[in-house]
Parts: sequence; C-alpha cells; structure tokens
Amino acid sequence: MNRFLLQSMVIFSLIIFCHTSCFGLSQPGTDANNSKPRYILVDAKAKPTDSNWKPFETRTLEQLYDFKPDQKSIELCEYGGRTDKKFEAKGFFYPLKIKDRWWLIDPHGHPFIHVAIASVYTGITELDRKTTSEVFGSVEKWANFSTKLLSDYGFNGTGGWSEAQYLRKSDKPLVYTLSWDFMADFATSKGLAWQVSGHKGYPEEIWPVFHPEFATFCDEYAKKLTATKDDPYCLGHFSDNELQTREDMLDRTLKMDLTKYPEMKYNVEEAKRWLSERKGKPAGLGDCNDKDRSEFIGHMFDTYFKLTTAAIRKYDSNHLCLGSRFNGKALKCPEVYRAGGKYLDVISSNYYRTWSPDPELMMMWYNESGGKPFMITEWYAKGMDSGLANNSGAGWVVKTQTDRGRFYQNYVLGLMESKVCVGWHWFKYVDNNPKAIAPDPSNADSNKGIVDYKYKPYYPLLNEMKKINENVYQLIDYFDSK
Repeated sequence: MNRFLLQSMVIFSLIIFCHTSCFGLSQPGTDANNSKPRYILVDAKAKPTDSNWKPFETRTLEQLYDFKPDQKSIELCEYGGRTDKKFEAKGFFYPLKIKDRWWLIDPHGHPFIHVAIASVYTGITELDRKTTSEVFGSVEKWANFSTKLLSDYGFNGTGGWSEAQYLRKSDKPLVYTLSWDFMADFATSKGLAWQVSGHKGYPEEIWPVFHPEFATFCDEYAKKLTATKDDPYCLGHFSDNELQTREDMLDRTLKMDLTKYPEMKYNVEEAKRWLSERKGKPAGLGDCNDKDRSEFIGHMFDTYFKLTTAAIRKYDSNHLCLGSRFNGKALKCPEVYRAGGKYLDVISSNYYRTWSPDPELMMMWYNESGGKPFMITEWYAKGMDSGLANNSGAGWVVKTQTDRGRFYQNYVLGLMESKVCVGWHWFKYVDNNPKAIAPDPSNADSNKGIVDYKYKPYYPLLNEMKKINENVYQLIDYFDSK
C-alpha cells in the first residue's frame, strides 16, 4: 500500500477515535457506555395492504443495559399488589399519588398496577360460543384455563367486556373491570344508535346527552351495579365505549335534520341556548368560532360525566369511575380530559396508531384532567404469521408473534416511564374467527388475541409479555431511580 495513503488512513482513524471518545458518540442505535443497542428495529405496517414495511425503533427489556430482572425480589398478594409497601387499606381499590408517581392501592393497602387483557369472554357469536364449548366442555373449565393462563404470564386482571360472572368464580380470580353502555343503550332505546366499526354510531356522530330523559335513564340503569358493589376484586366501571368525537360537533348539532331525528331536538335547543349565552345575543351556526367548537365538546362530555358518575356512585360508591374509554380525536382534545378529570377517578384511553406512547400527549391528558392518573384500555398489534388476513381493526401489523411481544414491551416501557399510568389492557384475549359474522366489523379477521380462536396460546408473544409483566414493579423502581 502507498505509504502516503497508509499514513492518511491512520491519521483519519485517530481523528474519528478522538471525536467519538471526547463527545460520547456511539454507533447508531447503541448505548455510549455499553455495547448493547438502545433499540432494535421491528418492521410494521398500519394495514397489510400497505406497499412497504417500515422499521420502527423498538425498546425491549434487553435494551435496558443496567436493569437486572429479578421477579422474585418483590412478593405479591392475591390481588397482585406489591407487599413490600403498605398504605391505608380501604377494602377496595383507590388511586394514590406517592411522591411523583401514581398508583392504584389494592384492598390490602399495597401499591398495584393493573396489567390486564380485555375481552376475556366465551364469545359474541354463536360460532364462537360453540367453539368454546367444544374445546372446554363447560364454562367453569374455560374460566379456570383462562385465568391460569393469564396469571402464568404475569397478568393480574381483565379489561373491558370480560365475563366477570364466570371468571370471578375460577380457582385463580383476577382483578376485573365492568363495561356498561349508559349512552349507547339510552340512544338505542330512542332509535338513535347503531353499530359502526369499533363502537356505536349516533346521528351525525352526536349523542343525545341533553335529552331530558337521560338522567332518569342513568339512575335506573345504574341499579344493576349493586350486584358487585361489595366485591373487592372489582376495580371499577367503564360507563361507555369510545363516544364519537369530532372537532365540529357544535356545527353538526346546529345543522341536525330534525325531520329525520326529532328526538335530537334537545341537543339542538341546548346548543343554541349555550352559544347564545356565550355571545350575549341570539346566536346560530354562523356565529361559531374554533374556541366555541372546542368548548362545546367539553360541555357535552361534562354533562355526560356529571350524570353517569352521579348514577354510578349512588349505587356503587366502593369502586372506581373509569370513564368512557376515549379514542381517536378525543385523545387530542384538552376539553375532553378537562371534563373527565372533574368527575372520574382514573381516565381511560384507547390509544392506537402510535408505536411508542407520546410523552407530551400523555402529559396533556394529565395536566388537563387536573392531575388524574390514566389507564390505556385498548391497543395491540397483529401478526402475519397467524394465518389471518388482519384487515380489520386499528392495531399495527407485524411479521411475527415475537414482534408482537416486542411491540408490547416497547409500548409498556413508555407507559411506566410516564409515572401517571396505573394500568394497561391489551386488546384482546381470543383472535377473531374469520368464519364468525361479528356484529362489529372491526372484529372480523384479525390476530388480536393471545390465543387463537381455538384457544391455542401464542407462546412467542406470551413469553415476551411475561418478561415485562413479571418485572413491572422492579421496572417502576428502576425508572424512578433515574
């Protein structure tokens, strides 16, 4: 090799060495003080028909180079709370801020994070229920299998739409939530609600919250909550699911076709009254500005939570009010969280279309709600190795079950770092059966479950989930020490 070229290469190498040493730079994706990468790349798509896979930076337990997993270092009580810390025991769950982190406190007084799976049920369609019966023979065997599987892989609870009436009687009961349909059932009784993808739809996406009969309906509807009001394993109540939210709800209301929806006249009347009071004169559609539109959304949610929370607490004052599971555009609407914070114990959000939770968005939820903790009550990824088409639903599409587990780890690590998240509920327990005609078109053909539709577990997914689940409290201590 030419001497001049050799000398040039040596000098260049020394310059690079000094540069990276002096300024602490490292190879892309690696930690400057350790050879382990800060993240790995996982390929994902928003839907399987997208032309290209996109690599996403993904952090797993292995990327926390100075964290030493030790799931046996903290003993758990029967609810799943950490027994190394003790606060006031009230016999039921309640939220408590300890230093700068929010917790749920279990009935014994132990700090607790709700690590759950949603929709743990025997099936919605006749074919689903038939399959469950063929696999297990009895609902008791199904419940024992299901709760044991969840417990074995570090889950301590069940989320929305789970069949608590069966699961609670299993050999290994888990902390459960209950899902209700205050608005959906009221609107349905008035012919003002129908199934759309993921939730109920309403006229012009406006729900009849100002109807004079809604308050009475809520009171009567909430009487059924007395059945579980003394059960310490019940965490709390969801009042509805994903109430539709649009930026122009005020405009939509004022333009409502009352010849088509006469029962919506109360919403129209209230919108006119509310807007005229703000303007100090009779006002209509042409008088709206963006601030009016935002504040009217808050007015709708404030009215809704005021009525539903009062009814829930009248008949069950022991358990938490968890809200209506915000989603979509509601997630970026401060007025929605402001209204929820006035009445709820814990804010619930179905948080899709993000690979990693956004710290700024989560802080907005926290600040606007007046400092209330939150739970993520729906999110998931679908694996193309499942054999399912994966066309329905809002979750990411990834290549393998292991990648689903890596996504779970990355997402949950971000939630724990926030210090205001007190639980997360993966959606869901069982895959969609592509042969079953589901009432909800978002649940048609997708790999959302931790088991397939014949109850065969996805062990590569579950093994990745377990790594995080069994170290939740140790990881929280790790992040809090930073």
